[in-house]
Amino acid sequence: MSGFVAELEQEARRGHHALEAFLRGRRFPVVDGRSVTFVWRGEADEVLLRHWIHGLPGGLPFHRVPGAGLWFLAIDVPEGSRVEYKIEVARWGERRLMADPLNEHHAADPYGANSVVHAQGYAPPEWIAHDAEARAGELREHAVRSQAYGGERRVQVYLPARFRTTRRYPLLVVHDGEDYLRFAALKTVLDNLIHRLELPSMVVALTQSPNRLEEYADDPRQARFLVDELVPELERAYPLVQKPAARGMMGASFGAVASLSAAWRHQGVFGNLLLQSGSFVFTDIGQHDRGPLFDPVVRFVNAFRRNPGRPAEHIYLSCGVYESLIYYNRSLMPLLSKSGMTVRFSESHDGHNWENWRDRLREGLSWLFPGPLWMVYE
Repeated sequence: MSGFVAELEQEARRGHHALEAFLRGRRFPVVDGRSVTFVWRGEADEVLLRHWIHGLPGGLPFHRVPGAGLWFLAIDVPEGSRVEYKIEVARWGERRLMADPLNEHHAADPYGANSVVHAQGYAPPEWIAHDAEARAGELREHAVRSQAYGGERRVQVYLPARFRTTRRYPLLVVHDGEDYLRFAALKTVLDNLIHRLELPSMVVALTQSPNRLEEYADDPRQARFLVDELVPELERAYPLVQKPAARGMMGASFGAVASLSAAWRHQGVFGNLLLQSGSFVFTDIGQHDRGPLFDPVVRFVNAFRRNPGRPAEHIYLSCGVYESLIYYNRSLMPLLSKSGMTVRFSESHDGHNWENWRDRLREGLSWLFPGPLWMVYE
C-alpha cells in the first residue's frame, strides 16, 4: 500500500472535514514513487480504470471509501512511464466513459482525447514546445494527379525557414502527415530541431489517406503513388537531393506498414525509414487473430520475413512496451539487422498513441538525418 493510500484511509476515518483538508490542493493522479493512485469523487455503483496497457485486465476496479463518496485505485507503474486512460462509471444501470475530471493532463487523437498520467521519471520533452527563437517553416498545399488512384491527392509540403531555391534539400515523406501535425506537434518539432542544428534543413511531404486501413495495408497503389508520382512531382517542384541516402519515409501503425511496404516493393529509392509501432503482424503457425483488415498486412509481413531484401540502408524502429504489437516489432529487429541494414530500435514505457510517437521523433529523425550538430569528423 502506498503512503498516500494509507493516509487517505486514515483521514477518511476521521471524518468529512479531515478528508477534504487532506485532498485540498493535491494534483491527481497522485504519483508516489512507483505507485500511482487514481481518485474519482461521486456516487456510483462501480468505477473502473480503462487503459491501453497490454497484458493487464481491461478494466481495473476502484475501491470505495465508505461514506465519503470517493473511490481510489493504486497501481505500480514503472519509472518513466506515460499512460493514457479513461474512467468508466456505472450508476443507475448506465455506464459512462469519461476523461478523469481531476486530471489536467490530456492527449488528443483522431477519436477524441484521453487522460494521461506521467509516472515518476517522465516529463514531456522540452523540444516539443514552441521556441520563440526558432524560425518557423512554411506549409504549402499541393494537389498531385495520381494515375495509381485515379484522381488528385492533396499533399502538404513543409519548407524549412530560410528555404532557398539555390540549395538542395533532403526529402522526408510522412504517412498520416496531418495527424502528425495535429497530434504529434511535427511542425514545431521540425522548426525546433532544424533551428538547433540537430536536423538539416529539409523538405517534408505530409500525405494523408482517405482510406488508410486499406491503402496502407501493402496496397501496390500506395507504393506506385509514392515512388512514381509523388517523389518525381516533388523533385520537379523543389530543389531536392536526388539520391536514396537523402530520401526518407516514415509512419506509425498502419503508416509504418505502408512505409516498409513501399520501400520493399521499390528497393533503392528510399535510404531511410522511420517506423513507429508498426502493425507488423505475422504468423508462423495457423491463422492470425486480428480480423480481416489485417489479412493483407499478414501476407505482406510473412512474405517480407521470407525475403526481406534491402528496402533501405538505415531503419529506425520504435514501439511502446505497453502495446500488443511489441512482440512483432521486437521480432523484426534481428531480421532487419541480419539483412545488412543499419537498425536502431527504441522501446518506451508507453502505448499505441500519438504522444508516444511524438516523443521518439528527435531520436529517430536526428539519427536518420543528422544535422550539423551531430557531424563528427574522424
